[in-house]
Amino acid sequence: MTMHRRFRNPVRRHASATGQRYTEALTDLAGLEGRVIHEPDAESLLVHLRDRYRIDAIAATRISVHKTYVFRIDQADGDPWIARAFPSARPRSGVDGDAAILRFLERHDFPAERLAVDDAVSDLAGSSVLVTRFVPSKPFPDVTAKLGMMGDLLGRLHALPLDETVTRPGGASGEDPNHEGSPRQDLMAALAFLDAVDHAVPPGERARFESLRELVLTADNGNGLPEALLHGNLLHNPDHALLTLTNGDAVGINWKSAGRGPRLTDVAWLLWGTWRNPAAIEAVVDGYRRHIDLTDDELDRLEGMMYLRPLFLACYGFRRAISEGTGEDAMTLVDPAYLRDTAEAVRVALRR
Repeated sequence: MTMHRRFRNPVRRHASATGQRYTEALTDLAGLEGRVIHEPDAESLLVHLRDRYRIDAIAATRISVHKTYVFRIDQADGDPWIARAFPSARPRSGVDGDAAILRFLERHDFPAERLAVDDAVSDLAGSSVLVTRFVPSKPFPDVTAKLGMMGDLLGRLHALPLDETVTRPGGASGEDPNHEGSPRQDLMAALAFLDAVDHAVPPGERARFESLRELVLTADNGNGLPEALLHGNLLHNPDHALLTLTNGDAVGINWKSAGRGPRLTDVAWLLWGTWRNPAAIEAVVDGYRRHIDLTDDELDRLEGMMYLRPLFLACYGFRRAISEGTGEDAMTLVDPAYLRDTAEAVRVALRR
């Protein structure tokens, strides 16, 4: 993105909204594409893993629908691994934090992927690589059963006793490495998505742009609510949860967004994906409250918290629509009537 007169005002506006200096805001907006898009070379990754771990790695296959840096690593004489070669913009400390959380989960026998080796984080051409064991899996049953399993998994996770080994903030998607951490970072990333295309928004889309921007600036980020260890993105499989072949249990994967934060962040995102299905809502509620009872304050703020991740996605979609001409209707993700109805259906389910 080049510096020109039309772009100066959006940068200043972004700096004012985020508390950044002008140069920081400029980097936040102008460097966005390079931070978010990352497609590692499979052959280079194979060579690295052979040299680093002395394994006979024979194939690296991209397996994630949305994350181009996730590979299945097949070996000639061993079980498969998963290798995540994160964007170079993501600091090594973040990936070390992922490994620390996976060690914590293993100590507590929580159903999650396991590190492939003790020294599971390495460096490849400026990118940090995390290796975990491949989880043989099968499709989930119907959507209602899947959401019930996810509710139970979140309840078990949020009930874990935390210790000093898990201290980093979590809950944000972290797709932009500049905005990992607490749920507020999802809102900061969403604002960057919007402000990066502010100068290019046509007159017919300006009202929609300003409406989205106002929602981001006024959204509830969960500050002050009860905290727990969050997964940060437990909704859609196969990128974030699998059903194992061995015993048919749900297993959480992809812990990049994990850390301490308001537990309602996880619950609100999962409930957003129930799509007005009363059975699905009840399944999530029943699974979760086997382990955790939401407070009155959490129920009061549920509707507001349900905007968090959908706003992130809506702003990402709006940016694509402007910069790539995709024709996405971002506002459907944050339909106020849908969020209000879903929050009320949760309260009804809890009264049963």
